[in-house]
Amino acid sequence: MTALTADRNTPRMIGDDRSGPMAAGVTIFAGAIVMRAVTGHLTKGQTALGLIGVGRAEEQKVNAGAAGAVDVKYRPGIYRFANSAVADLISAADIGGPAYAVDDQTVAKTSATNTRSIAGFVDGVDELGVWVRFDEALAKAYLT
Repeated sequence: MTALTADRNTPRMIGDDRSGPMAAGVTIFAGAIVMRAVTGHLTKGQTALGLIGVGRAEEQKVNAGAAGAVDVKYRPGIYRFANSAVADLISAADIGGPAYAVDDQTVAKTSATNTRSIAGFVDGVDELGVWVRFDEALAKAYLT
């Protein structure tokens, strides 16, 4: 592509609403942690490697077909999820550090010896759970 020689009406994305193709054989519930696999497909939060948290599911979707056959709506941002068990509990001292996905509604302090993927970053902790900041680009940069 060549450089501009006139004004250009450059499209912009408004808001935080996102949508993307789901992995095969996956059910994602509204409110769940959504993660992106290395294939680019979206899946639910889970203990697995090669995933990166992208946000919270805005709807329930089932993909009983092939990868990419169904899209799911999700939104990046800061959301509260359940804290892990005592041995891997996230505390206020962990604010700013990574939170790792245990399942689609729980995060933990560690990767459990490299068996969990990064969901996002700890933004806060209270008696009800962990506030997780979802920023896919930041999470990818953190991993490199």
